[in-house]
Amino acid sequence: MKMTGSQMVIEAMHKEGVKVAFGYPGGAIMNVYDEIYKDRNFKHILTRHEQAAVHAADGYARASGEVGVAIVTSGPGFTNAVTGLATAYTDSIPMVVISGQVPITMIGTDAFQEIDAVGISRPCTKHNYLVKDIKDLPSILKEAFYLAKSGRPGPVHVDIPKDITAKEGVFEYPSQISLKTYKPHYKGNARQIHKAIEAIFQSKKPILYLGGGIISSGATKLVREFAKITGIPAVETLMARGALRFDDPLLLGMVGMHGNYASNMAMSEADLMIALGPRFDDRVTGRLDEFAKHAKIIHVDIDPSSIGKIVQVEYPIVGDLKNVLQSMLDLAKEKIDKDKYENWRGLLARYDEIHPLSYDKKSKSIKPQWVIERVGEVLGDKAFISTDVGQHQMWTAQFYPFSFPRQFITSGGLGTMGYGFPAAVGVAEFIKDSAVSVNFSGDGSILMNIQELMTAVEQKLPVINIILNNNFLGMVRQWQTFFYDKRYAQTDLSMQPDFIKLAESFGAKGYAVETKEEFDKALNDALKQKVPVLMDVKVDRFENVLPMVPAGGTLYNMMLEYKEES
Repeated sequence: MKMTGSQMVIEAMHKEGVKVAFGYPGGAIMNVYDEIYKDRNFKHILTRHEQAAVHAADGYARASGEVGVAIVTSGPGFTNAVTGLATAYTDSIPMVVISGQVPITMIGTDAFQEIDAVGISRPCTKHNYLVKDIKDLPSILKEAFYLAKSGRPGPVHVDIPKDITAKEGVFEYPSQISLKTYKPHYKGNARQIHKAIEAIFQSKKPILYLGGGIISSGATKLVREFAKITGIPAVETLMARGALRFDDPLLLGMVGMHGNYASNMAMSEADLMIALGPRFDDRVTGRLDEFAKHAKIIHVDIDPSSIGKIVQVEYPIVGDLKNVLQSMLDLAKEKIDKDKYENWRGLLARYDEIHPLSYDKKSKSIKPQWVIERVGEVLGDKAFISTDVGQHQMWTAQFYPFSFPRQFITSGGLGTMGYGFPAAVGVAEFIKDSAVSVNFSGDGSILMNIQELMTAVEQKLPVINIILNNNFLGMVRQWQTFFYDKRYAQTDLSMQPDFIKLAESFGAKGYAVETKEEFDKALNDALKQKVPVLMDVKVDRFENVLPMVPAGGTLYNMMLEYKEES
């Protein structure tokens, strides 16, 4: 069947089952948008910025487990999208980003809105393509979707010159892809799996170190069963929140720089670490020569390059977590007695009693932790929770009662301010009326993509944005308090817009909140709205995220409290 390149793009999306794409048109991608105008088989959402388009596709992908799609134009359209690509790349999120490019004959001439898009995207994508011949376009599009979701997921970039989108060619879409240089290994080595189970059997203080790969592979059910069968306590990374239910007695909490005391002490005192899909990020490990120095390590990951990259691993297992865990579970049922670790669990429970996550609940001012806990009490598993980046992100990870995978949508590896709201728009498009899309943000982060209020209003997506407003760039201010003698260089945000009037100017709903009673009333009313909401919640300006492991510090040497010097 003959068709133009732009028609091929649309037909490929049909064949891949794409339900929604996010984007922003421009000259080099105009032929594709002309076909989008004619098409009625998938929905296109016009964001108000290209960065937001990619973040929205990212949020949709994280919530759904499907490949997110964003479409942008050349030059600044693409460079605006790069932050979104890098955000997805560091967190292994499956996406296909299609960009327009100047005609092939103009590439390299500094033409209007020309930029070396593939050169720029190479370090922050799983793979990228510049389409030079119309006959290659169908197979490239098929490969892009295949690469995005197979193996370790990630964003794939396809750059299409404008003349290619206008040319006609034969559309032969491959039914499957086989690449000589790319063969993801899904099944774990049986011998290594047996060794790992034997190591668990021999251990006295094992710990399950749960990473984002669990969410990507859909292995949550097996992880929960494995923990229950073995009785091994568990910690979660930021990206793994929701892998175990918040009320699972084996879950110690989040681990790392702002992990709770019991979790960090468990990592420090364990004699065996069962690492399921983490990447040993520096925010988790702290000082490497002191990280888990008493433990041997089992590391399961589909990406062989991740194993042994940061820490020495005694039991490497390359494979898809879902497959590997099933094999491990079958063996564990025969071999491991969960009562064996009763004393170890008791010690960790005692650690949690000594230093639980806490804050001043008697404070007259609104504490940000209270806001998050309150939303959890009201909405619980009826909400998908997005965040921007900063103190509010850490408080959300610490205090929200996550109960299912993909419930927590946040930029982990890159730490992208401005991510939360557009991601929450993508989440809202996926969940429709089946749940509530809530975004926790700071008064700094929310302004970075505030223009997406227009997108959410136009699409009738009632995202609830809760701004924990402390009139600071809170996390930077906290570091300045602890380590820079309170020199608050460029972090005071005392001059801010009237968020209520700003929301109303877009056609959204705004609420000013200064008391707990006002918050409860505002939240109850926000849940009835059919338009997006901004809740401007005035919180304690100088509240800190604790515990905290200083950069380069050790997990067992946490700052548990901060006292003002007299």
